[in-house]
Amino acid sequence: MSGVLVLDRSQTRACLEPARVLTALTQALVSISRGEVSAPARIAAQAPAGLLGAMPGYVPGLGLAAKLVSVFAVPGRPGGSAHRGVVALFDEHDGRPLALMDAEPVTAVRTAAVATIAMRALARPHPDRIAVLGTGVQARAQVELLATMDADATLVVGGQDLERARRLAELHPNASAGSIEEAARWADVVFCCTSAREPVLDPSWPAEGAHISSVGGSHGHELAPDTVRTGSLFAEWPGAAASAPPAGAHELQGIPPHRITLLGSVLDGRHPGRRGPTELTVFKSTGHAALDVAAAAVVHDVARAHGMGTTLEM
Repeated sequence: MSGVLVLDRSQTRACLEPARVLTALTQALVSISRGEVSAPARIAAQAPAGLLGAMPGYVPGLGLAAKLVSVFAVPGRPGGSAHRGVVALFDEHDGRPLALMDAEPVTAVRTAAVATIAMRALARPHPDRIAVLGTGVQARAQVELLATMDADATLVVGGQDLERARRLAELHPNASAGSIEEAARWADVVFCCTSAREPVLDPSWPAEGAHISSVGGSHGHELAPDTVRTGSLFAEWPGAAASAPPAGAHELQGIPPHRITLLGSVLDGRHPGRRGPTELTVFKSTGHAALDVAAAAVVHDVARAHGMGTTLEM
């Protein structure tokens, strides 16, 4: 097929089949840990009200893609932010543009998926008490994915706005709503999905042996220094600590490299991951271009298989 396949938001979202996304992201994470990925650190242009980030990347066996995404405040929602943009997928052999898709569902689903992969790799076996902290777009994506992949677990959505938390909890068959502290103290696994500028999770709240997947905090620390200091730390790529924000994580700045294990090295068996039942494991996600490549490849393959989207000559 010639031309560029263009997919709107609903079409992009429909093509992000969870099982295929999880498989592709696992491949991308392993490739990152083996040094097989070509992806410069994320850059961003700063505007008075937000930023525009650029993330190109190549993953062997998955493809070549670039994401342009803006992160701007949401009017009327103090602390809330929206991620909008496009992902362009190219042919890795001849450089032809193949597809253009909405970045918002790509970002939300791949972020929720990598946090879930971390949970499966690092939490104690069969966690059945899961907390999702936050009530925005990313928290919604996490709840929806858990409803699809881990519907038997009991879930609590923790939020400052209890009404928003209750509405979000309705998306999962075994979910309820509570405060952030109530959810975090109760859970075996805590997903931090906020737009926090300062820590939302008190170090004393997580239970012994808990796992934390933190994907928020683009504008500041989502986790407290004591949580980072006491936990066993995992990340997608070395730059999570070595690069300054927005490429790296606020919480991991200054952390010695030997303290951070790449998630991909756990997934392919080169690192044991969790070493004991009482260990606190902390996965800090910054996002990575390889994850967008993986998700975009899934979208393109599913769209082609089902005849979705509009083909344009460009």
